[in-house]
Amino acid sequence: MRALSAQELLDVWERGLARAPAQRALELLAAACPETPPDSLAALTIGQRDAKLLTLREWAFGARMTGVAVCPACGRRLELPFNAAEMRSGSQAPESEVSVSAAGYDVRFRPPNGEDAIAAAGLADIGGGRRLILQRCLLSAHYNGEPVDGDRLPPEVVETVAQRMSEADPLADIQVVVACPYCRHGWRAVFDVVSFFWTEIEAWAWRMLSDVHTLAAAYGWREPDILTLSPVRRQFYLEMVGA
Repeated sequence: MRALSAQELLDVWERGLARAPAQRALELLAAACPETPPDSLAALTIGQRDAKLLTLREWAFGARMTGVAVCPACGRRLELPFNAAEMRSGSQAPESEVSVSAAGYDVRFRPPNGEDAIAAAGLADIGGGRRLILQRCLLSAHYNGEPVDGDRLPPEVVETVAQRMSEADPLADIQVVVACPYCRHGWRAVFDVVSFFWTEIEAWAWRMLSDVHTLAAAYGWREPDILTLSPVRRQFYLEMVGA
């Protein structure tokens, strides 16, 4: 995997405008890993995918990140500092297969991957998406030794399976402990790597296109020439034209 150039990142952003988050994630990895077949990238577990995206994000914008959360108790808007390298260092390799025994059921499954996320993205119902992912990841299910269909698993067993899925692939479900400095309320906030990174890319893309417009209008330069400028030199020229 390699870092993306400004031109490559803009191209990915443009292609991803009309796509679902899971497809945007695959577009980013495909651009950064041209030597890896797309099918292999889609077969990565969600945690493996997000670990690569955290690395790619660090290369693009640095290791430090700042998220935003709203306190559910007092409604205050909070800024949350993160560090991409620390998130990756605390992760473990995902388990390839997981077995769960609960309420007389024995269930064997694999962690969800990028293909599963793309399949579930087509469903408007979140609950339906979870059920689809469970069906796709289910390897076997038995009740008192007899095989059963996955759609017959009771809710408590499905919840146990979902919990073990998160434990089996830690980076697939990143949760951050937050304490509100205003009301002292504490809770766990979910950190969505794909959405966070894409939001940053969108903001960056609009700024970059604005810079291209300004410098192209002032100097007559082509977009590829402007994008190859270092941030320092590009800012210098922007200041020279009063932008």
